[in-house]
Amino acid sequence: MDTVLTPLLYLVSWIMMGWHWVFDTALGIDHDGVNWTLSIIGLVIVIRTLLIPLFVRQIRSQRKMQILQPQLRELQKRYKGDRERLQQEMMKLYKDTGTNPFSSCLPILLQAPFLFALFRVLDGIARDKPRGAFTQYPDLFESAGSAEIFGARLADSFLTTDVINTRIIAAVMVVLMVASQFITQRQIMRKNMPKESLEGPFAQQQKVLLYVLPLVFAFSGVYFPLGTVLYWLTSNIWTMCQQLYVIRRMPAPGTEAERAHQRRLEAKARRKGIEVPTASTETEPPSGKTEVVRKQPKRTTRSQRKKR
Repeated sequence: MDTVLTPLLYLVSWIMMGWHWVFDTALGIDHDGVNWTLSIIGLVIVIRTLLIPLFVRQIRSQRKMQILQPQLRELQKRYKGDRERLQQEMMKLYKDTGTNPFSSCLPILLQAPFLFALFRVLDGIARDKPRGAFTQYPDLFESAGSAEIFGARLADSFLTTDVINTRIIAAVMVVLMVASQFITQRQIMRKNMPKESLEGPFAQQQKVLLYVLPLVFAFSGVYFPLGTVLYWLTSNIWTMCQQLYVIRRMPAPGTEAERAHQRRLEAKARRKGIEVPTASTETEPPSGKTEVVRKQPKRTTRSQRKKR
């Protein structure tokens, strides 16, 4: 397995050692635990920064999937008894609209190899078996092996130690990792998904994943070295901040987040003295159909605002 992962083992260990040099030599932090803890956080920053383009694609894919939900439900009703035809029509719809339902999973799928590579590097440190670039730097390998966070070795896991303090810290970190995973996914479903997207088979699958994935991480987290748990916890916090930014600045159409965004824009316009329309006026177009035309905001002068 390590033969297949050799490039990633070297990449992960090189990035960690690079950050360690920054904190130890460039900044003069004389504490192995702090330096290696910050190095793992630095590893998250590097990998997640590289994944930002994929995150943008993920957001766009999620938006398209939300818009397509009414059409997908219609196809499911039309071809309820013909599963093969339903799959064909769904794939045709995805192709015609340029939607890839798997794009939303890309950031997690691409992070998995790095997570496993980090697991193998830290596991090697715990077992006194250097992997990756650590094979060439025995002094850094020894330093990483003795690195501790709150008195617990970064290379130890909940199940591989008999130290009570380490087990307590590992349990707390696993709980935080699982909670951050759950909160991040839940805030997307509650604030940045239209009501119609919360219904139907696709929405049910999302709800199942909402509760199943945290359980998977809870059971697997007890096997992870503390450094790996720290990596995933930091990555979850990064994801949470990204989602909060997207929900606040670029909300999906027809969601509570979009209505809150509109209210903030209106409040900002009022502070600047720009009239915000409170009602719509109706006009009769040549076709005879009633059309709603919104009044455009008008800027007012200071003297006009004083007269009001």
